[in-house]
Amino acid sequence: MEETRKKYGLIGKNLEHSFSKAYFNEKFEVNGINASYENLSLESIDAISEVLKQNYSGCNVTIPYKEAIIPYLDELSDEAKQVGAVNTIEFKDGKTIGHNTDVFGFKQMIKPFFKSHHERAMIIGTGGAAKAVAFVLENLGANIIYVSRNPEGDNEFGYDEINENMVKFNGVIVNTTPVGMYPNVGQEVALPYEFMNEKHLAIDLIYNPTETVFLKKAKAQGSWVLNGLTMLHQQAEKAWGIWNK
Repeated sequence: MEETRKKYGLIGKNLEHSFSKAYFNEKFEVNGINASYENLSLESIDAISEVLKQNYSGCNVTIPYKEAIIPYLDELSDEAKQVGAVNTIEFKDGKTIGHNTDVFGFKQMIKPFFKSHHERAMIIGTGGAAKAVAFVLENLGANIIYVSRNPEGDNEFGYDEINENMVKFNGVIVNTTPVGMYPNVGQEVALPYEFMNEKHLAIDLIYNPTETVFLKKAKAQGSWVLNGLTMLHQQAEKAWGIWNK
């Protein structure tokens, strides 16, 4: 009897340029896995209940639903609970279980580059990806501040509040927003880059283009730069492990 073809998908919005579909379908083809992976673009999270009923073997979640999806799931892993964001859904025994493999992916990416002088970090954005980044950096011992369009709380600042000291003393600067992502490759994170130097580590979770304006300008100041491709590969493989454990 022919094996049933498994199906996987990516839940998000505006997914035309996403990495996951091509990555997983190539993985299936190369390894002879009887499965397919599709983009599940939703205009609103309200449509998620129908998607979750459609017999998927596993799903990923991306912008802008990593936090909004939580109330629709039956359970969360301990890590997803702590982070407050989900990027991977496991379907097990009739239940939907939310996981966060962004944490694993970001940790694997940053580990070789995180130094003892990186005790302060500035995270651009406050969405689901920012939560995973903060979780990792705090566990590495860094103090965090956020930059947001709508700052709330003591450790969040507006873009117009970024100053020389904030850039100088935050040795790690991470962009978790879509600013500069294809096709809007001319956009940039508005920073006083002249205060960055060779001790800074600039990270952009964007992987298309491979070098955003943010990374180019940081690199011009001598800073270490990383894009999001390694994190993406690592989190995808971790998700695959969860679906097939």
